Amino acid sequence: MPEMIPLGWFHTVIGIIALVSGGITLAKFKEISPGNRSGQIYLAATLVTAGTALAIFQHGEFGPGHALAVMTLAALAVGTVGATTTLFGKLSRYVQAVGYSATLFFHSVPAVTDGLLRLPVGDPVLTSIEDPILKMCYLGLLVLFLVGVSLQMRWIYRQRA
Repeated sequence: MPEMIPLGWFHTVIGIIALVSGGITLAKFKEISPGNRSGQIYLAATLVTAGTALAIFQHGEFGPGHALAVMTLAALAVGTVGATTTLFGKLSRYVQAVGYSATLFFHSVPAVTDGLLRLPVGDPVLTSIEDPILKMCYLGLLVLFLVGVSLQMRWIYRQRA
């Protein structure tokens, strides 16, 4: 892995803040919402993290991390429309939950990738992005996302009943 540039460090710190605040928000409120402080922190940190990811070109070209940043920004926009308008009608809160949860999933993929390929410093857990363990981690994150969104949908439905 290439050395981290100052923007990379800033991106990483803000990304960690996003992941922690997103986890706290889901644990406490069962959904990410701009209506509470931890949700606001998560959403702001997510916006900054995705934005800075677009400016990091360690490999000299648009790569998977950039694609995830674009998907994060798109999911953030859709979730925000669901949270702040009635464009989706009765489904708005569900759209908000799926959009914002997708951003957390999109954050998790590069966090796991970089964590396993960089840590511990000098002797990382994995040495190749092609390692099958990494692919299993991605599958685990996807399953966690799908289960989490399903639980949120059920919780939102029960709140309306």
